[in-house]
Amino acid sequence: MVPRHEGIVLAGRLGTRLHPITLAVSKQLVPIYDKPMIYYPLSTLMLAGIREMLVITTPHEQESFRRLLGDGSALGLQRPYAAQPQPEGLAQAFVIGREFVGRDRRSRWRWATTSSTGTTCPRCSGARPDASTGATVFALPRARSRALRRRASSTTSGRAIGLEEKPAQPRSPYAVTGLYFYDNRVLDDRRAASSRRARGELEITDVNRAYLAAGDALQVEVLGRGMAWLDTGTHEALLQASNFIQAIEQRQGLKVACPEEIAFKLGFITADDVLRARPRRLQARASTGTYLLRLVNGGD
Repeated sequence: MVPRHEGIVLAGRLGTRLHPITLAVSKQLVPIYDKPMIYYPLSTLMLAGIREMLVITTPHEQESFRRLLGDGSALGLQRPYAAQPQPEGLAQAFVIGREFVGRDRRSRWRWATTSSTGTTCPRCSGARPDASTGATVFALPRARSRALRRRASSTTSGRAIGLEEKPAQPRSPYAVTGLYFYDNRVLDDRRAASSRRARGELEITDVNRAYLAAGDALQVEVLGRGMAWLDTGTHEALLQASNFIQAIEQRQGLKVACPEEIAFKLGFITADDVLRARPRRLQARASTGTYLLRLVNGGD
């Protein structure tokens, strides 16, 4: 049976390191250059071929996300919403999203979770879920907050042999990004999903360790040259991410994380759908509107 692929985007964290900005607006609505931050994880999942994705927000900010994103139909997607009452860790997505991904337990499922701690440059991302079981984490070859050790069969993939949460002195040059692929067993591992650390959060590292303990169930894919994972947790990092995206777009003449373009090129929507998706932007001669007009008229 062909597995169904579903995604979850976590947009319920408080982003306290970005205060006072995030006292008034969700971190995932803060712009990275010319578009809100949430466009980047959404685009990453779309490029992975995922068309059903749950957006988890805080209760009081959900309406803002609905105004921005709608129900997904304009892009050929299914996009329900759920609320995270308290920011209790990334692994809480497995509890909140259980109903969303558990509608057909006879199927084999793959589902992706992206966190709000950083943003992938979707034009540089080649991550796709496959038909195998287990979990896959995506790593970058540099020291960051979550380090891992792996036994690799090649330079781009391998099996994880250890995980460290925010190590002071990492023992590995690889760091886990905020993109994870899991099979349906993640919904049944209540021990991992219900474990809490001293700070009272459901830890994603504990979920990954549960897969690690299962032998070959935790795989590592290393994001190679030409791929980027951008931290957006501080004001300095936010500015650096915006400058990075600006440089790509202005030098290449191509948009990064443009959902209409991605949906069109993947065949989720037609050219007419593109023109209907953002009519106000098209009429206002905004840069994205001009870009989309060129796209549907045969431009690159």
